[in-house]
Formats: sequence, structure tokens, C-alpha cells
Amino acid sequence: MPITPGARAPSFALRNQHGQEVDSQELLSRRAVLLVFVPLAFSPVCAGEVAQLNEWHDVAASAGVEIVVVSVDSTATLRAWSDADGIRLSLLSDFWPHGAVAHSFGAFLDDKGFAGRTSFLIDKTGIVRDVITSPLGEPRLFADYERAIGRLSEERR
Repeated sequence: MPITPGARAPSFALRNQHGQEVDSQELLSRRAVLLVFVPLAFSPVCAGEVAQLNEWHDVAASAGVEIVVVSVDSTATLRAWSDADGIRLSLLSDFWPHGAVAHSFGAFLDDKGFAGRTSFLIDKTGIVRDVITSPLGEPRLFADYERAIGRLSEERR
């Protein structure tokens, strides 16, 4: 069961597709974070979701939100995915310990061995503001991301 809005987001540090460590606390010191868990790189639904988020990167950034994608794939796999699809978002590897960050957010599917389609909008204070999910074979609704970020932007005013 995913952690719920109002909960403090677990801290983490993972390597991105370029092998660089990305620390959640350092990210949150700059802006809110949309943490997007995807089951596996290169899968059709994941690729479609990430392509749409990649196109929306600048809009989210202008709203003060950094989009970060997490999967249980290795950094090498994420680098290949990033290069193949022109992804400029940070793709973080939750490879080892296998799915540890997904587990900490309640997003890991033990029976599948990877994270479910669960996203968390985390404000700069580290509080989860929204949780967006969808069944494995279906993409999350992009309108849900827009509404969640819109609500966060309104609350900041």
C-alpha cells in the first residue's frame, strides 16, 4: 500500500542513468519533486508515460517541480533507454538493494519484482501532497499530474 498524502516522504539516494548519485534531500532543497515509479524500462506503457513527462519537463520546472523517474533497472539499462528515447529526465536505478526505495514508498509489488505505477508529488518540506496510481497495463492519467501540480502551485500563492 503506497504511503498517503500528508506523510513524510522517505529519504533516498540513488544513481541516475549517468552513474551520478541523486539525493532526495538535495532535490527537495531546490524544488518540489514528482517521483514517478515505473515497472521496467523500455516497456510500452512506461515508454509512453515517460515520453509524455519528458515533453512536459519544462512546464513542470516552471511550476517549481522536478520530475524524477525510478525503476528497478540497472543504471546501464536506464542509460540505454535514455539514449534511445532522448529522455532528459533523471532516471534513477532502484536496482540494489532490489526495489528498496520503492519498498519504502509502498510502491513495490513483491509478486512481480518491480514497482507498480505509482507517483508521488512531494513538496519542498518533504511532505507527500498527492499520490497518483494506475493498474499495471494502463498509463497514469496525465490530467492527474496537471491537477496535482496545479493544486500545489495554488497553495504556494
